[in-house]
Amino acid sequence: MLQLTLNAITIGAKALDKEDAICQVATALNKAGSVSHSYVDGMLARERQISTYIGNGIAIPHGTVDTRDLILETGIQVFQFPKGVDWGENQTAYIVIGIAAKSDEHLHLLTHLTNSLSDANLDKKIQNIRSAKDLRNILIGESSPSSLKFDTSLITTEVTANNIMTLQALNAGLLQKANAVDHSFIARVIIERPTNLGQGIWINESSCGNLVSAIAISRVVVPFTIQNQTTSLLISVSMADDQPLAILKRLSHLLFENKAHQLLSGNATYIFEVLTSDTLEYIEPTITEEFTIHNEHGLHARPGAVLVNIIKKFNCTVSVINLDGSEKIANGRSLIKMVALGVKKGHRLRFTARGQEAQKMLIAVKEAILSRLGEEKHE
Repeated sequence: MLQLTLNAITIGAKALDKEDAICQVATALNKAGSVSHSYVDGMLARERQISTYIGNGIAIPHGTVDTRDLILETGIQVFQFPKGVDWGENQTAYIVIGIAAKSDEHLHLLTHLTNSLSDANLDKKIQNIRSAKDLRNILIGESSPSSLKFDTSLITTEVTANNIMTLQALNAGLLQKANAVDHSFIARVIIERPTNLGQGIWINESSCGNLVSAIAISRVVVPFTIQNQTTSLLISVSMADDQPLAILKRLSHLLFENKAHQLLSGNATYIFEVLTSDTLEYIEPTITEEFTIHNEHGLHARPGAVLVNIIKKFNCTVSVINLDGSEKIANGRSLIKMVALGVKKGHRLRFTARGQEAQKMLIAVKEAILSRLGEEKHE
């Protein structure tokens, strides 16, 4: 498996422009024995075709499909430019990651990197890094606390039950599967009665056994009553730190505004969006489609950029889930989020869209994926 070593990281680099930065990265890849000297031409050609800037101060330049035969072995080189490099379109890159991929063995590392690089404040942090070790820790997430575990894999709808203990056990199992709680948490939340928040929503937590902050939700098909109190949905919280507070604050606002009924309809993606939305306004229903990625090397930066650029043409919001991956929800309009899904050949992606041009966008995405996102003639 490809690893990011300290020898592959250059701190405090300077570049006149992005072409100069790319040449420096290509030279490093060549010296490391990863590519032939002329591979740099493919990297520059790719940049002319489509920008390799993926957001948060990060660019991932790479060669064209036609120059893949110039790759001797899969490799990676990371350059830090503290003063930044103008990457066009008012975008500044502080970290430039050069990747030469001979196969899909780089995808695991790339997924790990892009997950770590998803921090919106990352560009401020990486400007002041002074050592390769510190930068490596940030890039691979070694120095970062565990992020809140809350995605569609932790939300269950259409549960057939007539007692809340079933929901308690279901949520506890989901949290345990996510390695967020231990046996003491499970014992506590199963024997103690949850708290009724009103509007059919209940919540429970435990003072012990919280390994990682996480939230699990289960919702019944048909509401039932507990001592004349309606029960439709149970939220179970593992509170290892204060990360769940943002979701709980959002829930509190929904309850206060008597809008929590939004959680009692829709699928798991819809519930997730309601609880993570910045607005209390009614969130309109979504359109969902599933597509299989057939690209030989999955959804890496090149086809990922093609897909994101297609999505950006339409007036709609799009969330994407890799059904064969972690099932985390990604913003379809963000390249860094899409690459972080770790999509390999044969993986199924679920697109959930909302907005005026949602249907048109899904049709365009379907056509693009069927044509292998511009790589069809090279496969």
